[in-house]
This record gives sequence, structure tokens and C-alpha cells, in this order.
Amino acid sequence: MTGGLRIVGGSAAAGAQSYTLAAVQSLLGLSRSMIESLVALGFVAPGRGRRQEYLFSFQDVVLLRTAASLQAAKIPVRKILRSLDLLRRRLPAELPLSGLRISAVGSEIAVHEGTTRWHPESGQLLMDFEVRPSGETVQFSPPEEAPMPEAGGRPTALDWYRAAGELEAEEPAAAEVAYRQAIRLDPSFVDPYLDLGFILCEAGLCERAVPLYRQALRHAPADPLLHFNLGVALEDLGLLDEAIEAYEQCMARAPDMADAHHNAARLHELRGNRQQAIRHFNEYRRLRR
Repeated sequence: MTGGLRIVGGSAAAGAQSYTLAAVQSLLGLSRSMIESLVALGFVAPGRGRRQEYLFSFQDVVLLRTAASLQAAKIPVRKILRSLDLLRRRLPAELPLSGLRISAVGSEIAVHEGTTRWHPESGQLLMDFEVRPSGETVQFSPPEEAPMPEAGGRPTALDWYRAAGELEAEEPAAAEVAYRQAIRLDPSFVDPYLDLGFILCEAGLCERAVPLYRQALRHAPADPLLHFNLGVALEDLGLLDEAIEAYEQCMARAPDMADAHHNAARLHELRGNRQQAIRHFNEYRRLRR
């Protein structure tokens, strides 16, 4: 398996198949939060079942394999999401992703269009070479020292934050130290909390992400993304009532966040709160239109 994946459309028969979120997670090894982020970006557009659960087509699964391939090549999850979002914005609406090949080139992401290879974030052309993923799983060890960021004077919170992003793929434990240094220097700086919480959950450590998000909310209680990400982490830990409360707090600050309505609706339905589930499903449909 290489660091890239050729994206092709399935046959008519294959396209008629539907895969649930759980089935896609099992097939590809992607986390629910990663898949939901790709749906929110418009990278895939799954249908809905009778209970409004995601139903992915064969084409969706092939597209999502691209993200799984990049993650296997040790590209940081945040970089994958940012690059694919920018790719969607750069492409004309009539050009589908099915004509492209996306791969890892060193620590970067490359888009192959015919014989041309370019970088989705800068638009610059790239040399013709690829790397193969190591097949290893990224592990979080106990925090270790992070290298001091290069800065003209004393490193700032932003310096530590940028250093953490560079360390994330190869040295996740050191990246965690750098993110926490950024937080220590500027507790009101929201991005380090969001990025560190995200990669902790991706590594199956949501129990460490929850207190981190709660710490962030003491400094930035009005930030809807913090409430939303807290809800996702709590849901992954099976704390459904607390997750519903986090989604409700998110929607109180950002009523137009469709994914918060969708997640709240699912959890209300699981809890047997039919009226609340219908209300949020209807609001979700309205916002998606």
C-alpha cells in the first residue's frame, strides 16, 4: 500500500450499496470524529437512513480511504483536514475528486492531476516522488521534553503552538508538551486546546481531552467549537447526557452549527427524547438546505 490512493467511481451496482458509520469505521480504521469532520467539510456527502443516521455510498468509502491512506503515512490529522478543505475550495464545482490522486510526499500532501503534482495549501507544483507509510500506529507516551522553538527572543505561545504542529506527526508526545507550553504561556489561546484535544481523541485518549476542553472553557466560555469538541469527546466516552449538554451549550452560542444539531438529535433519540430529537433533526435539515 502506498501513501496515495487513486480515486475512481464505483460501478452502478457498487454505488447502490450503503455503509453505516460503524461499518466505515471498521473498514477503514478512521475515528468517528475524523469521518464527521470530513462530512462537515463536504469531502463526502452521505445519505440518511430512516433515523437520519449516515449512510455512505461505495464512492464515499473510496474517498474516505484517501484520508485513511494519508493518516497511515503519518500526516497529522489537522493537516489532512485543512488540505482537503482547501482542495475542495480550489476545485471548480464541476470537477469531482474522482479525477484526482492524493498522496503523501514527505510530510506534505500532494494532489496528482494527470502528470501534474501540486500542493493543495499553496498551489505550488511538487517534485515527482512519494513516500510509503511505515504501517506503524502513532502512540502517545508519557510527555517528554519538546525542542525549544526557534525564535528571536523568548518563545511565545504562538511559537510553541507552531512547533507543536511540526512535531505532531513524528513525535506526538513532544507535540503534547509543546501544546501545553503554549497553553501555559497564554491560557486564553484557544487553538492549542482544540488541536491537542483533537489529536488526543484521535489516539483514543478522550479521557485526557475532556479535562483539557473544560480547562479551555474556563478561559473562553463563549467558544462554540470548544463546546462541540467537548461533546464529541464525552460521547466517545459514553457520557451521553453530558455530551448532550455540551452540544446544547454549543448551539446556544452558534445556533447555525448544523452538526451540533445532528449530534444532539442522535443522542436525544438514543435517550428516548423523541420531541427534542425531532426538533434538532428538523433544524439540521433546514440548516443543511
